Amino acid sequence: MEQLGFDGMPTRLVTATPSKLGTFEDCPRRFRMVYVDRPAPPKGPPWAHTSLGSAVHNALRSWWALARPRRTPEAARTLLHGSWISEGFRDDRQQAEVRERATGWVESYLREVDPDAEPVGVERTVATKTGTLAFSGRIDRLDDRDGELVVVDYKTGRSPLSTDDARGSAALALYAVATARTLRRPCRRVELHHLPTGAVYGYEHSEESLARHVRRAEDTAADIVRAGDAVQGGADPDAAYPARTGTHCSWCDFRRHCPEGRAAAPEKEPWAAVIPREGT
Repeated sequence: MEQLGFDGMPTRLVTATPSKLGTFEDCPRRFRMVYVDRPAPPKGPPWAHTSLGSAVHNALRSWWALARPRRTPEAARTLLHGSWISEGFRDDRQQAEVRERATGWVESYLREVDPDAEPVGVERTVATKTGTLAFSGRIDRLDDRDGELVVVDYKTGRSPLSTDDARGSAALALYAVATARTLRRPCRRVELHHLPTGAVYGYEHSEESLARHVRRAEDTAADIVRAGDAVQGGADPDAAYPARTGTHCSWCDFRRHCPEGRAAAPEKEPWAAVIPREGT
């Protein structure tokens, strides 16, 4: 699909999700392997932290689908065990320990949640368009707080978070923009709910800060177009989609196909991110 840009010339409309934009910003090489190469290169083994995160998200989604009398913190155990994903763990013992720890997180979190405060949406899809970008994404939870909508994103990683993480999250900002346009209601506040600690990190965006995130997303979309055009014009795909190396290369699904990534950081075991940090 094309739309007219400000200069009257056709502008390619890039369809993107937060994951797609974030993948390109993190590493264009990985972006190519996920979204461009067909067939896609084989991935590495599944990650335990991905299984954990998916199970927790599914349990929280299911909790809101329960009839009101059944929305108790104790329901978390049945829901989490029912949605549990066993891939990526070192062994059955580790899997059981992590599942029990995650059950405690969800039960503690739900003790602070008002079961009568029905969300506007749970895993709600929102979308919007700009002159160059067609954005869509799925929000973990959308709350109504005194007439304004609030984007809630669940986090299960072991790393500590801060308000800066909420402020700097492009995904949350774009969710807020898309929510306001989709539902035609104010939406500026975004929140990260960190299940391991029960902490909530929020940020109240301004129109200016939201606009900055939209411009950044449009810049990334333009970079995606340029990389694709370069390959179509005969450029070396590895040059058009360069590896952006760093410690994140340890966790890349495609490191076996990327010499630069293997040289940049050591390989991690699939369960490395579910081992508690010292002092936690």
